[in-house]
Amino acid sequence: MIRPAPTPSVDLEPLPAFFIEPAVRAALVEDLGRAGDITTEATIPAEAKARVVIRAREDGRIAGLDCARMAFRLMDANLRVAVQMPDGSDAMPGDVVAAIEGSARAIITAERVALNFLGHLSGVATATREIARAIEGTKARVCCTRKTTPGLRALEKYAVRAGGGMNHRFGLDDAVLIKDNHIAVAGGVREAITRARARAGHMVKIEVEVDTLEQLEEALATGVEVVLLDNMTPEELARAVKLVGGRAITEASGRVTAKTAPAIAAAGVDLISCGWITHSAPCLDLGLDFDALTAS
Repeated sequence: MIRPAPTPSVDLEPLPAFFIEPAVRAALVEDLGRAGDITTEATIPAEAKARVVIRAREDGRIAGLDCARMAFRLMDANLRVAVQMPDGSDAMPGDVVAAIEGSARAIITAERVALNFLGHLSGVATATREIARAIEGTKARVCCTRKTTPGLRALEKYAVRAGGGMNHRFGLDDAVLIKDNHIAVAGGVREAITRARARAGHMVKIEVEVDTLEQLEEALATGVEVVLLDNMTPEELARAVKLVGGRAITEASGRVTAKTAPAIAAAGVDLISCGWITHSAPCLDLGLDFDALTAS
């Protein structure tokens, strides 16, 4: 069904087309291979026109419509794509998310690539939404990590924002995050932070991962800006937050789900980071349904 266009649940700035086009083009090239869509070319007349709709088959948060639109328009720039539910909207089963009209061949050939992007990114947004909803009423925010699909990081991090989450660093070059292996090789928390501070520019924040309250005390003594409290219980997190006392941003990670997140948030942390919302989020079930043949 077509409901009145909903107001997106988040204030979302769209990605520039040059972020989207290379990934979508590569997916189409992969799918079309050396000979193109031989099934569609054999069964669908070149002059056939159609109108189809993308319909939600389960509840979820929409993200990735610009990728879907790009897939259709790269196949045929004359295809008309009308978005009914913009990214950041919450769809229910049966809702029409978008309608596409034009060359039947182009629509059918682009269908799978369009739905692959839209389903995956909507799945990321939906997984993020569920954790964000679980921690409503607390100061904590859910954020993603660098555990992303190679080549799709910008798109998946956009989908996290569509789900109501925040982005962690985008790569190795935009912040210092000292993790357990850095600490082990450097010879300790203090030594790793000292080396990082001597090398990092004045605009670069330093975050350090700690597993114990003893490591946390050592990190705080250096004036570090952010502490990543890794795999601590809610009780340990509460003690860590009290120890920090507002001197640094606190981030909790490890075993985060919509069920465990409320207890983690209740400990008073500022951020809850979660890798699976990008690397393992279930694909949202969306389908492309034939609506009508149209005049040539």
